Amino acid sequence: MTPVELSRTVLRAVRRAVDVGELSVSVPASVAVTPPGPGGCGDYATNIALRLAGQAGRPALEVAEVLRPYITGDPGVAAVTVTGPGFLNVTLAGGASVGLVEEVMDQGARYGYGDTLAGQVVELRVPYETRAEVVAEALVRIVATQGGRAEVRHAEPVNLRPVPAPEDPAPLGHDAARWALLHPAPHDRPRISADHLLQRESNPLFRVRYAHARTRALRRNAATLGYSHSHSYSYSRSCVGVPRGVVRPSDGPGGPGDRARPADQAHTLHTDPPPPTPADQVHTSRTDPPPPHLAEADLLAALAEYPHALRLAARDRAPDRVARHLVVTADALLGFQYAVLPLGDEKPAAAHRARLALAEAAGAVLAGGLSLLGISAPDYL
Repeated sequence: MTPVELSRTVLRAVRRAVDVGELSVSVPASVAVTPPGPGGCGDYATNIALRLAGQAGRPALEVAEVLRPYITGDPGVAAVTVTGPGFLNVTLAGGASVGLVEEVMDQGARYGYGDTLAGQVVELRVPYETRAEVVAEALVRIVATQGGRAEVRHAEPVNLRPVPAPEDPAPLGHDAARWALLHPAPHDRPRISADHLLQRESNPLFRVRYAHARTRALRRNAATLGYSHSHSYSYSRSCVGVPRGVVRPSDGPGGPGDRARPADQAHTLHTDPPPPTPADQVHTSRTDPPPPHLAEADLLAALAEYPHALRLAARDRAPDRVARHLVVTADALLGFQYAVLPLGDEKPAAAHRARLALAEAAGAVLAGGLSLLGISAPDYL
């Protein structure tokens, strides 16, 4: 079951509860499902009970308990646990990662595309200014991922005016110049600096492009060892011992776990690390990778959240949301890469094939996101 399919399952659960009179609410047009936040469990979580509680005139915990049996009854669902003030945590039959990795691999660069702007024409009126024009160009592609069509005009009144660059970014080269203009939020002044050209972990653009090159290197190295990827992949967080009704510090209106960490701080990096080794080698300059199961969880979460990042980027006219999510995905991949290939005398096993599939799925997301920003995704770096 994919996140889209689970969202439909939750919607059906609400509709059934309304039909039999257990809930008196309007059935929403859509339901968001996300990876569980801190303190959550299972494969996905949804805040639908909190959204409906006010309309139903009942506590969110009661609404969650009403919906739980309807969601549990779906054959693709193994268990549903209520946590915090009323979050529904769903464990999928066979693990969510199987469907997620298959979905990414099947859709490739089109993974995350949707129809939230279907049939809409988005008019972008921009000034004659380099950053505004680059942002508008990226938005044409991003809006198209959600079924809309963006039209760019130099006209008044302007409705897209990001803070201009302090100087011409062209000397940085095509890719670094675009990143310098697109990575900051529209209200932030872009930094035009040679730092964007550094091949160091302190450079987010390098991390993203290097992570993509790593996924290609892992595939080449796996082929040398005589194996390829497999979709037979499973991961989920146990729901054992999660107390119902206990509010987690990170729970809030934004959604399950409502993560607050900045996109560029998914992992703590060392100061001024040595230059990374070539992409065809197994390791980078990181000396303390996270435990494999944590790196796995971070990468799966980043892939699952990518469609949401695309929707927000299109809705808010903010390509920086895509750029920042690519940094999160790259950091997760760079932490996960150490578990992909066999080490020493270890023989390739099913687990290695499954991890390679996850790494290749991450590569597809990185390539697709960079393409939307108009930046190249190298196979070698």
